[in-house]
Amino acid sequence: IRFTVPAVRVSSNMAEEKDDVSRLDVAVDGLSLTENETDAPEGEEVTDNGGGDSALFNEKWGFPTEELYKLALTFFKEKEGKAVHLTYGDKLKLVAYTKQVQVGPYDPEKLPPVGYFDVIGNDRRKEWQTLGDMGKHQAMCEFCLLLADLCPTFQPYVEAHRRDLEEKERIKREEEERLQREAEERERQRLEEEARKREEEERIRQEQQKLAIMNVLNQQTAAQFQQYAAQQFPGNPEQQQLLIRQLQEQHYQQYMQQVYQQQMQQLQQQHLQQAPPLNNHVDMEAGQGSPAAPPPALDSTGDTEEKIVENGPEEEYPSIAAPSMWTRPQIKEFKEQIRKDKDSVITVGRGEVVTVRVPTHEDGAYLFWEFATDSYDIGFGVYFEWTIAPSNAVSVHVSESSDEEDEEEDVEGDGEEGHDLEKGTRSDRPPTDEIVPIYRRDCHVEVYAGSHMYPGRGVYLLKFDNSYSLWRSKTLYYRVYYTR
Repeated sequence: IRFTVPAVRVSSNMAEEKDDVSRLDVAVDGLSLTENETDAPEGEEVTDNGGGDSALFNEKWGFPTEELYKLALTFFKEKEGKAVHLTYGDKLKLVAYTKQVQVGPYDPEKLPPVGYFDVIGNDRRKEWQTLGDMGKHQAMCEFCLLLADLCPTFQPYVEAHRRDLEEKERIKREEEERLQREAEERERQRLEEEARKREEEERIRQEQQKLAIMNVLNQQTAAQFQQYAAQQFPGNPEQQQLLIRQLQEQHYQQYMQQVYQQQMQQLQQQHLQQAPPLNNHVDMEAGQGSPAAPPPALDSTGDTEEKIVENGPEEEYPSIAAPSMWTRPQIKEFKEQIRKDKDSVITVGRGEVVTVRVPTHEDGAYLFWEFATDSYDIGFGVYFEWTIAPSNAVSVHVSESSDEEDEEEDVEGDGEEGHDLEKGTRSDRPPTDEIVPIYRRDCHVEVYAGSHMYPGRGVYLLKFDNSYSLWRSKTLYYRVYYTR
């Protein structure tokens, strides 16, 4: 019996060796990463056989080690037996690396026993045992490098896969850029459409305003123009209507020009009427000079009447310093802040002039002002009245025009006791210096602000002039304060 058993064992081993390669093929074809596979330990380096450290290895192949390992497994399963033919020993090494990646270092106590006649199983474990304590990351690298050495087509396969990924990434990036450009183009078109609508709405409003004025003018001149057209083109209704339209357009242009000239004359008269009789100091702005001072008033005996104001006889007044004026674009924030104080938001009606009287304060040295409007501009100017106010309260006065405001003040003076009607009323008004001439300001676009150093005791007159507007009222946001 002792002599026959070895013979049977040898016969059995020879029979098993014939099928070694086919069994190993099946084992290698079933290689795959398990779901509970863990990442490589941090700081673990690849040996010299692994191609240097992880960074150099990744730079060489263009993929992280784990992704390259998965790609190598896919390549081996697809190409084994077709484009790749490996020896029995090379397959054992590849299987050993996969076991080292999946399970870790070889430990017989944690593995089920292998049968004595399982030649491939024993060879696989022996090859696995030779790897020792090799880490998972290094085992992946060794698997990829061995496969690259055994299969020359593996590296081109990896490069083709990398180019495919780069091409997909490029297409994705171009698609994102295209979508971004389309979004920007849509936004630009939307903004242009909104701007076009605003321009169209403004044009329509102007046309409606023009039509409203022309309708009023046409009602006044309809009979006159019709009669004139009938005399020029008798029996030709078409030519008559054409001539009437031309006359109406010319009449409208002349009317608007006349309105503008009247407004300019009112401004000039206002500047002349408010000029003080003695030592008038007018701020030079926009090339405007100082108007000539009117002669002193005479009493009934022909002597010069001495003008008396509350602070005593009028003498030479201090020089008026030039104002400082500037603008700032934060108009929205300014309006929101001013709306908190209802008294600082007023409506200047069409054709009206609002005067804000701000007395000088004994604790102040400078006056500051800020203002803005909604949608449209407004005229603005600053004057200084040499008088002593009974209090420091700020007051607001509304008049139909600057001339009417002067007349109202004269009427108020007529009611005072001891006033001589034959001497007139203008001589009793306190002298006034012009600090900022009244000009139209685009305060609906940005906030207009300024400051002025006190020339002495008196009252500042901040005039907001809407007398040139025949149809529109203006919403005014303003703020005045003093500083040291």
